[in-house]
Amino acid sequence: MKSKHVLQSFISILSLLLTVVYGLILRPLMFEQSAFSLEVIFLFSAVFVVIQLMFLGYSWDQIQDSLTKRLTQALPTVLLLFAIGILIGTWMISGTIPLLIYVGLKLITAEHIYFYAFVIPILFSMCTGTSWGAIATIGLVIISVSTVVGADVGITAGAVIGGAYFGDKMSPLSDTTNIAAIAVKVPLTDHIKAMRTTTFPSAIISAGLFFSLDYFYPSTSAQLNTASLLNNTLSTIETMFNINALLLLPPLIIMVGSILKQPPLPTLIASSLLACVLAAIIQSSSLDNIVQTVYKGFTYDMVQSQPLTTTLTPMLASLFNRGGLYALIDPIIITIMVFIYVGAIDRINALPTVIHYILKKIKTQSMLVITTLLSSALTNALTSSQYANSFIIGEAFSNKYDEFHLPKPVLSRSLEDTGTMIESLIPWSTTSVFIFSTLGVSIIDYWQWQFLSIINISIAFIFAIFGVGFYNSRVFKSTSLISEGGVKNYDQSL
Repeated sequence: MKSKHVLQSFISILSLLLTVVYGLILRPLMFEQSAFSLEVIFLFSAVFVVIQLMFLGYSWDQIQDSLTKRLTQALPTVLLLFAIGILIGTWMISGTIPLLIYVGLKLITAEHIYFYAFVIPILFSMCTGTSWGAIATIGLVIISVSTVVGADVGITAGAVIGGAYFGDKMSPLSDTTNIAAIAVKVPLTDHIKAMRTTTFPSAIISAGLFFSLDYFYPSTSAQLNTASLLNNTLSTIETMFNINALLLLPPLIIMVGSILKQPPLPTLIASSLLACVLAAIIQSSSLDNIVQTVYKGFTYDMVQSQPLTTTLTPMLASLFNRGGLYALIDPIIITIMVFIYVGAIDRINALPTVIHYILKKIKTQSMLVITTLLSSALTNALTSSQYANSFIIGEAFSNKYDEFHLPKPVLSRSLEDTGTMIESLIPWSTTSVFIFSTLGVSIIDYWQWQFLSIINISIAFIFAIFGVGFYNSRVFKSTSLISEGGVKNYDQSL
């Protein structure tokens, strides 16, 4: 019966993998047909698993119970996506995002746009503890600036995403960082210290590469050495919006809320409400326009300077037409479909079953860490959730790390080295869809420039193969990971 259960678990997972290969790879590349949408891929896979479950004898009530539990877990993410869409729209009508673009054009030089695009999101993400928040706010501003100066938006997006993920990974305020530590039952500081082993070298190399790309792929403004386009954009923003320092208050609320570890959803709503008030006071926006912005998003014809709106170039107009309750509807629908599929395979405990089967084949420390990295990447790719990944892999591998005398921070670090870092490189992940919805840049355009994740994943496997960062097993044996002395001893070797 056990072997039969393992087989059923493999079949439920293969249903998704085969659908992805056919729908996203074979159809467009070999058959010259349109690729399946991500929603359809997960819907087909979920239907297949549900039929499989019914064939195995599960009732619809049992299946529905599993789906409902997972969808309940998806609700906070869905609400967060709605809130981010509203935030972008209200920050636009209030003039907050235009102000940030204005300041960015003043401060960020066209000659080093890619380097700044990597560094600035690091600071924002570390302060707020959220990569998505950094991408949707300061990342959107930097993409807008890069568009104005004629930089490659694919490279810029890769830099923004990499910087946002580095800051998120190293921030004690990050939800995924905290979850990884909690799932493996290690102190948060130890988990972050362990991640430095692979993430710091990746960030340094990435920063150097982006600095070099500023010379290999210079922006149009840098090539032409002209400020006419920049001046036109600055004057347009000055004409359309009233520039005021008070417009920095909405982003300040986000930062303060993150530092004080307030729940993200109320913090985003509070920032959006303040932006609405500022739109009415500073921009003299009507209540109708503010409500319409929350509902459908901001459009440039809502500003008071009507003569200007008729002469805006398509590029400038695209900078302003953003946000609203439905702005991120694609990642919301995909999130729901992903969790429906995950809820279906949960009914037979598919992922943990497959992982436990694989663990029986492990014989060395290097093989254990490599398997952790591969399992974490696969689990995140299948579930599109680092939360689920941390708890599933963390629980499945925990005893094995004790058996092989490997400190638990190596496990928690490995969960993020591939799990967290692979999110933006998986076409069907909610993260990739979110990035496209907010920045307007497809994964096809940015994946090869997302140096941080590519390098981090590569370094993690190289270190695993050669046993770098495993710590001395003799020291591990002589100390207790639970006692303060034991934690202190192995911390010093990180």
